[in-house]
Amino acid sequence: MSQATKRKHVVKEVLGEHMVPSDRQQIVRVLRTPGNNLHEVETAQGQRFLVSMPSKYRKNIWIKRGDFLIVDPIEEGEKVKAEISFVLCKDHVRSLQKEGHWPEAFSEVAEKQNNRNRQTQPELPAEPQDSSGEESSSEDDSDLFVNTNRRQYHESEEDSEEEEEAS
Repeated sequence: MSQATKRKHVVKEVLGEHMVPSDRQQIVRVLRTPGNNLHEVETAQGQRFLVSMPSKYRKNIWIKRGDFLIVDPIEEGEKVKAEISFVLCKDHVRSLQKEGHWPEAFSEVAEKQNNRNRQTQPELPAEPQDSSGEESSSEDDSDLFVNTNRRQYHESEEDSEEEEEAS
């Protein structure tokens, strides 16, 4: 199976299914990612441990701090005590809350994240445009994103005029 086909099936599985955890499985919240496909998580009871990411999710699904997971316990592990079986997105969290399978300890955290997402994505006000069709008369680029990993080249209008005259 090609990498693209594998990614398509994994993403379809994660985004499409609504999974309910079994008796052995737990819902956990990601606290940090120490690396090497390991994630430190916290259960609803406050217990912290490491979970491993199975190879089918590696380089296909990205997990960040604050995400919720369904994990399967591993008996033989000392530090790594579980393996990720499912990554929960916002829709999955909402459906689990409606069905009553969501832990009470995580209810407040999930609501705060939803509220924070709404606040960080404000609606942009419509800017009035000039009748001439130009966006604005000033050409101020200070609000543009600046990539700090690249050198900054400052070209003045005088330099560009000199180059045009020389050619």
